[in-house]
Amino acid sequence: MTKIVTLTMNPTIDKSTSVENVLAEKKLRCERPHFEPGGGGLNVSRAVRKLGEESLALYLAGGSPGDMLRELLDAEGIRHEAIAIEGMSRENLAVYEKSTGQQYRFGMPGPQIQEQEWQNVLERLERLDPKPELIICSGSLPPGIPADFYAQIADRATHHGAKVVLDTSGEPLTVAANTGVFLIKPNHAELETLEGQPLESEHQQEELLRRLVAEGRAEIVVASLGAAGALYAWQETLSRVRAPTVKIKSKVGAGDSMVAGMVTALSKGWEVPDAVRFGVAAGAAAVMTPGSELCRREDTERLYQQIRKE
Repeated sequence: MTKIVTLTMNPTIDKSTSVENVLAEKKLRCERPHFEPGGGGLNVSRAVRKLGEESLALYLAGGSPGDMLRELLDAEGIRHEAIAIEGMSRENLAVYEKSTGQQYRFGMPGPQIQEQEWQNVLERLERLDPKPELIICSGSLPPGIPADFYAQIADRATHHGAKVVLDTSGEPLTVAANTGVFLIKPNHAELETLEGQPLESEHQQEELLRRLVAEGRAEIVVASLGAAGALYAWQETLSRVRAPTVKIKSKVGAGDSMVAGMVTALSKGWEVPDAVRFGVAAGAAAVMTPGSELCRREDTERLYQQIRKE
């Protein structure tokens, strides 16, 4: 049985390279590029596999980049299913500047999605048999998909006993939260979007999380706070989980790894507090890896034990 299904509506080929210096108006001689499948849900599925569990990754794919996505996911042993679109899947570029140690990240817009194409996704989710326990909706929505798309998924999932985990931003986050989902993982900026105004104190953050749960907008709210760890609310519980101190190599993939850690633990029947701790450990493990590499299982498990003892 597939307990975890991830959904990526705006996947990408993440292309990375390095150069000695990034200079304007110069032809830059870059090193051989590295290609990885990217986009929120795909990264969650990849991290779930690294943590020793399996998932089904559903995603839109079109053109030659869509073919490459399939090949890259096959190479990583990810169980996946592409839903075809007429447009061409996007490609992102990251350039590491050796002289400074800085990384420049260029994110491209997604293709225009036709109504029948995103409707095909809803129909495919309806046909899943057996039904998953957790549906992870992660990442942005490309042009053409309505802002209430994730809310539609949440509404349908409720009727089938599935739980929606949402990691997105902007209007899609607000609309879906108003519908009600199982878990949301906003960062500070996304919390402010949900509140509709700046949050200038920890007390304001805490009150918002309490209210989101009390109003039924999410059963669990886990606010990712970077080096500060996470603040979460669930039932009557409001608690902070401090992130372990680790050597930072790259922050890319930390949020997706955190989601993967939480859903992996939840799929095993762990209690919410331990699932959040495991998620924080996975996020911290991701920043220990170079470039766009995700969390490693051995690092995650070691950091989780460290968090539990604190």
